[in-house]
Amino acid sequence: MILSLVGMPGSGKSTVGRHLARQLGLRFVDSDAEIERSLGISIRDYFAAHGEEAFRDLEQRTIDELTRQPGCVLATGGGAVLRPANREALHSRTQVFYLRSTPEELFRRLRHDTTRPLLQVGDPQRRLRELFRDRDPLYRRCAHFVVETTRPSVPSLIGMVLMQLELAGLVDPGRVPSPIDHPPAEASSAADRH
Repeated sequence: MILSLVGMPGSGKSTVGRHLARQLGLRFVDSDAEIERSLGISIRDYFAAHGEEAFRDLEQRTIDELTRQPGCVLATGGGAVLRPANREALHSRTQVFYLRSTPEELFRRLRHDTTRPLLQVGDPQRRLRELFRDRDPLYRRCAHFVVETTRPSVPSLIGMVLMQLELAGLVDPGRVPSPIDHPPAEASSAADRH
């Protein structure tokens, strides 16, 4: 089984992915970290030197490779869904969870972050709104499940993802915390949203 997490920058993909992998006994892989490891430089520096298109080519090759490796939880970069080939690879080879946050919540989390190339602009909150407007439909199209991340804590998010996996028959119920441990929060199958 491969689980993948998609969503806007700052939606919690790496944090949730790391905890989820530990809970399920799977490997955790972050596509951006894999790209940086293979390049030997930061994505920000690569972006500055070569531009977004070259980065997206590299990201597409990386996602193609990573979605062929079973037994992992994959956190993707925020823009991974921009390429149809990435959406297809993720949707057809993995169980995709869209961690959905509002632009306002994302801005609150990211306002001091200087590592994300697309947010190094005069008005990052406006930029987040534009990115959300453009990407939200793509995340939804790619996802099997949508989990709202605006209010819940990380343990609650993990619980919601695990419950969705259990309901879909994809994970052993013994791995899912009881509702007492994690009160229900808003989570739904992507099919419910269309």
